[in-house]
Amino acid sequence: MIHIAVVEDEENYLTQFTEYLRRYERESGNRLQISLFRDGEQILNNYRAVYDIILMDIQMRLVDGMTAAEKIREKDQGVVIVFITNMQQYAIRGYAVDALDYVLKPVTYFAFSQRLERAISRIKKKEQFYLIISTREDSRKVAASQVLYVESQGHTLVYHTREGNLSATGTMKTVEESLRKHGFSRCNKGYLVNLEYVEAIRGGAAVVAGEELVISRGRKSEFLEDLTNYIGELRS
Repeated sequence: MIHIAVVEDEENYLTQFTEYLRRYERESGNRLQISLFRDGEQILNNYRAVYDIILMDIQMRLVDGMTAAEKIREKDQGVVIVFITNMQQYAIRGYAVDALDYVLKPVTYFAFSQRLERAISRIKKKEQFYLIISTREDSRKVAASQVLYVESQGHTLVYHTREGNLSATGTMKTVEESLRKHGFSRCNKGYLVNLEYVEAIRGGAAVVAGEELVISRGRKSEFLEDLTNYIGELRS
């Protein structure tokens, strides 16, 4: 499932892009979850790093797409951004926020589908590492990229994922050894964090999917170094 946000303040284009996405879904076989926003302000309101791709108009009445993208990048380094605009010179500014591409209005389905294909290709190029999580009911195969953070509760590990929480027995040490090379870092004894979902560092805590996870004094330096290196690798 690919989660796509469409940010567009013109209703006719919002309808058109939704139709294009559904057509692409039928033709490509990719399953899409679509979220619609009618202004940059809407997507910024309580923004959470849950989208794979954002298709965003640049010129909007309240909060323009470039401003929205700058604020999104402060919280989400992983999402693929594609700008939609009727003026090419605006689109060029997109490189400042690591936008993958742009498409010019009026938008044909061919141009739209080509940009979408490129965005999805970038997502699929990311190496996937899977965990086998054995719960009381069954065993689940979960992509590490879907795990927000792992929480230790005594002899139980709680995997907080984009699809919900899973509890299993195990040790934090073992999980950390398998996930550290896939962009995870310990912020304290009880939390192993997927750095992709760190939205902010606030008051001695890492904000992950709206939750504040305390960064212990002993792990602060290493955690912040891991986060800095992770962001640097995304931009390289």
